[in-house]
Amino acid sequence: MKVIFLKNVKGSGKKGEVKNVADGYARNMLIPKGLAIEANAKNMAELAGQQSSAQHKIDLEIQSAKESAEKIKGKKVNIKAKAGSNGKLFGSVTAGNVAEAMNEQLGVKVDKKKITLSSDIKNFGSYNAVIKLYNGISEKIDVEVIEG
Repeated sequence: MKVIFLKNVKGSGKKGEVKNVADGYARNMLIPKGLAIEANAKNMAELAGQQSSAQHKIDLEIQSAKESAEKIKGKKVNIKAKAGSNGKLFGSVTAGNVAEAMNEQLGVKVDKKKITLSSDIKNFGSYNAVIKLYNGISEKIDVEVIEG
């Protein structure tokens, strides 16, 4: 019997996979437990629709990442920070601060977890950061820390 797996089943198949399994295994184990459904025409069409929908979503995310990469390519963000009398910052500039500055100055929203700083920013000056927008799409940006 051909079935479409709804969940990963160790030793049998992965989610979204269409496989031929023993009739008894399908009727007594997979289908009653909600692990798989029978691969009839309706269910196969539904699976194809879900797969094309998922691919379309991935394509949109890649397009969005490329557009964001173009917006930040070669750009610089300025971050104002307060410092003590010796020029050392109170605390440090984090990826969250860089993400905020990018949103305000460049209009690009980036999750702070996708920003990698070249080093800890604890003094005024110029630093580099790498923004990973999508798998295989990343861009470098200059971060200027100024007194504010």
